[in-house]
This record gives sequence, structure tokens and C-alpha cells, in this order.
Amino acid sequence: MPLFSGLGLVKLFGRVVAVDRVDLTIEPGEIVGLIGPNGAGKSTLVNLITGLEHPTEGRLEFAGHALAGLPPPVIARLGIARTFQIAQPFRNMTVRQNVAVPALFRADPAPDVRAALRDADVVLDTVGLGPKRDLPARALTTPDLRRLELAKALALHPRLMLLDEVMAGLTPAEVDQAMSLLREVHARGIALLVIEHVLRAVMGLCRRVIVLHHGRKIAEGAPAQVTADAAVIQAYLGARSLPSTP
Repeated sequence: MPLFSGLGLVKLFGRVVAVDRVDLTIEPGEIVGLIGPNGAGKSTLVNLITGLEHPTEGRLEFAGHALAGLPPPVIARLGIARTFQIAQPFRNMTVRQNVAVPALFRADPAPDVRAALRDADVVLDTVGLGPKRDLPARALTTPDLRRLELAKALALHPRLMLLDEVMAGLTPAEVDQAMSLLREVHARGIALLVIEHVLRAVMGLCRRVIVLHHGRKIAEGAPAQVTADAAVIQAYLGARSLPSTP
């Protein structure tokens, strides 16, 4: 039984079709890649899953729970965490305090603030931000803000994480570090939906890749299969070819 399933998902904004009858399943512990050009509907799909937007049509289920109509905090407590393309820290709070907040509001909350801060320390060490725990979040660099987004998501104790372009703006070396970190997260049994423009990362992490174009799913399969698909090459990169898998 899939951990998550979205069936026949449609999202209209007025007359604009942002998501057009998309089916998506994620198995427990799976890493799935979601790619497509700008405006393909990737972030809208993530917003549907997490309750920031509600589908015009279709059904969403997670671990036996229907998600339609549930607000984001309830969905998060069910075990779905996400990151944002543009980091959303509490800028005037410390890095440690930022991660303690979700530890207090998850399904199995820390019993008090001290316990939440201890939990935050463990997560920050995991993502490599331990030495910067007492800095205000506004002082972090772009790579560290990406790590903070990941730390906040981990503090929710999720079963599924939706990673919305966590590698945007990173150097190749920083992308390698981020990939290594995501493999560590996955090793904990957390399923990942990786939404990325950094194709090297998607192809290196995922065994299954889904391609959206104009809100529609145009391909799905193993990375090698998807990268050889003529429709994907045309829609995503024009005449250029996609990078080969490692």
C-alpha cells in the first residue's frame, strides 16, 4: 500500500490549469524525483499535498488518511513535512530556537521548551549546523538556510518529506554535500519527494522520476528511461539532452 497517493489531481486558478489530472504515489521509504520547467506545476502540486492549496478535483491520501480540506498544521502532524524554495526562518530567533518550534508542535511534541531545545541540538548536529546554533537565523548564508529548512522539517519527525528546490543556488560542491545529507535522511526510513532543477542531484538520488509540463505528467520511470524520453527532452531542455545517470 502506498504511503501517499494523489489521484486525478486538478488545480485551477481561474481559467489557468496549474495541475492537470496528475496521479502520484510514493511508497514507504522511497525517493521520488519531480522535475519540469518553470511553471510546470511542481510547487503547486506540493502545495496541494501540504494543504496550502486545495485541489479543484482529485483525491489525496496519506497513511490511510484523506487529506482533502485539512489545514497545513494537521497534515504536518500526520507526518508530512516540507521545505520551501525561499527559506522561511524566524529571522530574529536563533537557529536552535527555529528548530525547537516544530519540535513543540509535531504529533509527538517535546514535553517542554528545554526538551525541544535538546531535540533541536540533535537535529542541528545531523545537518551540520551545530556550531551555528546560537546565531540568529538572519545571519546564515544561503547554503546554511537550506540546511535550516531541512532541520525544521526533520524536527517534525516526518514519514514523508517534500523538498522544494533545496539545492537552488548551491555550488557543485555544496550540491554534493546536500546529496550526502539527503541520503542520511533517507537512511532513517523517511520517504522523499525531491523537486529540483539540479538534475544531477535528482538523477543521483532517485530511482523513479516524474516529469511535469504545463501541469501534466508527461513521463514517469527510472532516471535512464526518463532522460531518454524524446518528449521530456523537447519539453524540458529543447534540443539539448538531459544528463546521464551516474
